[in-house]
Amino acid sequence: EEELEKLETEKRLEMTKLELLKSQINPHFLFNTLNVIGGMASLEEAETTEKMIRALSALFRYNLKNQDTEVCLSQELKIMEDYMYLQQMRFGKRVQYETGCDPETMEILVPSFMLQPLVENSFKHGEIGKKEGGRIRLWGELISGGYRVSVEDNGNGISTKQLEQINRAMEMDEDQHEERIGLGNVNRRLKTYFEKGSGVILERLHQGLRVTLTVRYKEVSGIDESSDCG
Repeated sequence: EEELEKLETEKRLEMTKLELLKSQINPHFLFNTLNVIGGMASLEEAETTEKMIRALSALFRYNLKNQDTEVCLSQELKIMEDYMYLQQMRFGKRVQYETGCDPETMEILVPSFMLQPLVENSFKHGEIGKKEGGRIRLWGELISGGYRVSVEDNGNGISTKQLEQINRAMEMDEDQHEERIGLGNVNRRLKTYFEKGSGVILERLHQGLRVTLTVRYKEVSGIDESSDCG
């Protein structure tokens, strides 16, 4: 009984710490503060600083507005421009970014914030931006009964063993694996809401990595008429 009471106390303590952390890092507070700072930068005519703040603010606003929803691919690509702008301000000309999505994919509905983890993978595993830098290329295409989006880089890549571990962890949906925070989270969402065959997979290239996201619809249908892709 004493041991059970101790475990229960520790559990309550951890929950309290989590709630405290949430209250300390309130996303609405951060978003509003960024807007204030952006306004000050504008008054001081610090154009680059203002643009960076506006880009980060757009990421916060997009995340707050679209949690657990579907958006148009065009909206995902637009927010990725803000994300990559901030990365390029950090790494300079060492990082190149290009997209090549088919025009007919622009209005398909996709899970929100699905592209950012794919691109972030290039910085995390490919180490794009370090030393000589590198290139990130994103493209999307329609396939039979769904669509496919891929992100490819020419970075350092990872070992065969690491690749197998990451793909296995995503396939098994292992909670303890760090990939669950990024790629694993996207993979779980796809497998939950879409038809069998949907998911994320990593591949090694001659130089770099490719992350491919595949969605197969349970019911093939057009975009919802109420959706706004503007």
